[in-house]
Amino acid sequence: MSHPNLPMTEILVVADCWQREPEAEAVIQRAVAAAAETVDEDVAEAEVAVMLTDDAGIRTLNSNWRGIDKPTNVLSFPALQPEGEWKPGDAPRMLGDIAIAYETMRREADEEQKPFDHHLSHLAVHGFLHLIGYDHENDDDAEEMEALETQILADLGIPDPYADRPGTH
Repeated sequence: MSHPNLPMTEILVVADCWQREPEAEAVIQRAVAAAAETVDEDVAEAEVAVMLTDDAGIRTLNSNWRGIDKPTNVLSFPALQPEGEWKPGDAPRMLGDIAIAYETMRREADEEQKPFDHHLSHLAVHGFLHLIGYDHENDDDAEEMEALETQILADLGIPDPYADRPGTH
């Protein structure tokens, strides 16, 4: 079956700790594909880069780009491209980069008693949505983004990641 709206997803493993999770790349590919198939955004012939790093690597990124000197689970860096410059047949347009930190992600999954692949899928979907313009800076935007994440994850057979969080749903 053809999937005309799927971006090309390149995964770069830069931290050895990810070797403990041999399915991580396939999990991310599935999550990004599910997100791309769900959103009302043309991401065909686009490219997403995902960097699998560790807490030290993501802390550096977080410090350099956000001024927050601590690790986080996922960061997204949308590509800035002028409207109308890309047309079908051109080289793939870059949607942006996603970085995911192993230790923080693993700790969160363990603390929340979620399967590793479910939490990884959630972070990949979350990062992808940031690349195409979703954010959670205010309550309305957060609600919209979380509802979309929940829908995409449900399509993958993954329970609502926000269901047990106080103050939601």
